[in-house]
Amino acid sequence: MTVTPGNHAVGFVGLGIMGKSMARHLMAAGFTVNAYTRTRAKIEDLLSEGAVWKDDPAAVAADSDVVITMVGYPHDVEDVYFGKDGDGGILSTAKAGAVLVDMTTSSPSLAQRIAAAAEAKGLKALDAPVSGGDVGARNGTLAIMVGGDQEAFDHVLPLFEAMGKSIALLGPAGAGQHTKMVNQTVIAGTIMGVAEALVYAKKAGLDCKKVLDVIGGGAAGGFQLNVLGARMVDGDFDPGFFVHHFIKDLGIAETEADGLGLDARALKLAKSQFERLAQEPGGKELGTQGLFTLYDK
Repeated sequence: MTVTPGNHAVGFVGLGIMGKSMARHLMAAGFTVNAYTRTRAKIEDLLSEGAVWKDDPAAVAADSDVVITMVGYPHDVEDVYFGKDGDGGILSTAKAGAVLVDMTTSSPSLAQRIAAAAEAKGLKALDAPVSGGDVGARNGTLAIMVGGDQEAFDHVLPLFEAMGKSIALLGPAGAGQHTKMVNQTVIAGTIMGVAEALVYAKKAGLDCKKVLDVIGGGAAGGFQLNVLGARMVDGDFDPGFFVHHFIKDLGIAETEADGLGLDARALKLAKSQFERLAQEPGGKELGTQGLFTLYDK
């Protein structure tokens, strides 16, 4: 049986740039959303629209049939699921039969650990990281890559369909996170190329907007060029996805690539460039399109 509005409450832990929009889509689909994020003031608008505030992740889990987490780093995921010092996380308070869905970009090994711990408690866990940034979250068009159990996937599919358009179960626990590492590796090389190319266009005296218009309709076209490239040209470096979060993702991808025996040179070069950007004043709080500023110095 799949989740349905009116019969199932959805918990959402972590309501940042993307999470807030994702929760809104669930509410628009008719689901009650139990919400927790570290700074309540940042989601007062969501609460005024009908989301129900809970004082901590454990309280969210206690009142929800499905719990979605969308936090920052693997250590945040670990704290939310297992609690600090191994006590008080959502695994300890989740309702019998609940499905726990981590949509954070995290490590495959942690996803496997959470799934095993959930199974031991009669719960199901899915790792379901997303791609599409703030635009995809806002428009409900995220790509959602899932690892875990087919039955659990089928159960929560209506929630995924409310938040995204490209949705797939890729394999057992950890497969969603592995797929996200593939995604981030593609983005790493692409965004680096876009930033470098647009600075080339600028230094060559070209009209960068006209350049974008023409090459964006050809083989070079895609989100990194057409959307983030346009932000670069407009001088808009506000975060749809933070540089410091991207560095975290690339670090996970590098570790996994090394473990697979892959010499991921483009990934490692991109990671070093973003680390350089993060050393600039305010650099780590920029969106990934802020890499343009490093080339444009």
